[in-house]
Amino acid sequence: MSSSTPLAAKREIFGWSMFDFANQAYTLLIITVIYGDLFTRVIVGDAPDYRLGNLLWSISLAVSYLMVVVANPVCGAVMDYSASRKRFLFCSYLLTVFATAMLYFVEPGWFWPAMLLIIISNFAYAIGEGFIASFLTDLGPRKALGWISGLGWSLGYIGGLIATAFALLFLGEVSSDNYETIRWVGPFAAGFFLLAAIPTFVWLRDRGVKRQLPAGQSMLNMAFLRLNTTWRAMHQFRDLRTLLISIFFAMAGIYIIIAFSFIYGAQVIGWDEQVRVLMFVIVQITAAIGAIGFGFLQSRIGAKVTYIMTLSLWLLAILAIWQTPLIAELCRQWFGVEWQAQYVFLVAGVLAGASLGSSQSAARALVGVLTPLGKSAEFFGFWGMATKLAAVFGMLGLGLMQWAFGLADAIMFCLLLFVLAIISVLPLQEARGSAVADNWREQS
Repeated sequence: MSSSTPLAAKREIFGWSMFDFANQAYTLLIITVIYGDLFTRVIVGDAPDYRLGNLLWSISLAVSYLMVVVANPVCGAVMDYSASRKRFLFCSYLLTVFATAMLYFVEPGWFWPAMLLIIISNFAYAIGEGFIASFLTDLGPRKALGWISGLGWSLGYIGGLIATAFALLFLGEVSSDNYETIRWVGPFAAGFFLLAAIPTFVWLRDRGVKRQLPAGQSMLNMAFLRLNTTWRAMHQFRDLRTLLISIFFAMAGIYIIIAFSFIYGAQVIGWDEQVRVLMFVIVQITAAIGAIGFGFLQSRIGAKVTYIMTLSLWLLAILAIWQTPLIAELCRQWFGVEWQAQYVFLVAGVLAGASLGSSQSAARALVGVLTPLGKSAEFFGFWGMATKLAAVFGMLGLGLMQWAFGLADAIMFCLLLFVLAIISVLPLQEARGSAVADNWREQS
């Protein structure tokens, strides 16, 4: 992209942001809050420690993310060449809606069908994240990407708050006794996504220029040729490579938190239903505030500094999650305050929420800063590949560690990941990277 790119119309920016609003219903209802807990404790139900359920859940997510790793760069190259980003986005959206709605038909004990539907729906949702992100560079100049990305992520958490609050209110608790009601979480999440994303397809423009294929050349072959050309020139984009390495470590930790935070609350903290609901509300509100707040901050202090600040906030959040029981005990000994661990866990939720929205928004915007025009789908395909490869690494890593040591201690794996993310991004020079992106456009 370029610093001279004009700011898009307000309704187009709003339409783009509404896809984040819509797809958060899937992330929160299916992956984080309800279905992940339902899968481990009811559909698999290997009480008391649920290690098999946790492992199968990790495997399902890891397989879906591995599929994205393979498909995303190729799809990105095809979309750039054929100016078909919107069509690809629409297909991923419909597949997510269909597979998510089908979760209704899964019965307790049917963990293989449940795994298959999670793999399909999460693949479609996750690859759609890369497709929608590729439009970011069309929406404004480089200095505006922080607040635009932050707006999208902020609306996403507001959408998630609305969808999940409604689901928790009408669907009730996650339990075998309530299964006939709670199973509606799949169709509800699918319906919310289906309706809320309509503004995206009405107002978002695909500004690409469609090219004609050379005689005897297939689109798939052309995609691989473009990827090969970009890969051979990747040494020019050393700042982007540095960022993608950092994003790999950071997103591995973030995906672990997304997939296991509410499972951790149920299995390790042992929270009550009302605390579970309160945690959800707290995380959504603080994530929305963090995304939009750090988004505007990024336009003033720079994308790299903002990104490092959000990663540092994650370190505090992980330490608070890991030491929640100890913090509760210290409060009792030092201050005479009888706080249950589940209420101290809410403090960790504030830190995690502020970190969650801001770090992902800052990373997405920073990729946009380093991406040349005409290659946005392809470069965001590399971003999607890095984030989903990180998810595979994170899911399998934590799944195996909790199998061996239990979930309470395995969460410390996240702390190491965020330390590595900070160390990896330190050599990045934002100004140099953005200049390379502009020069690449001129050469193209």
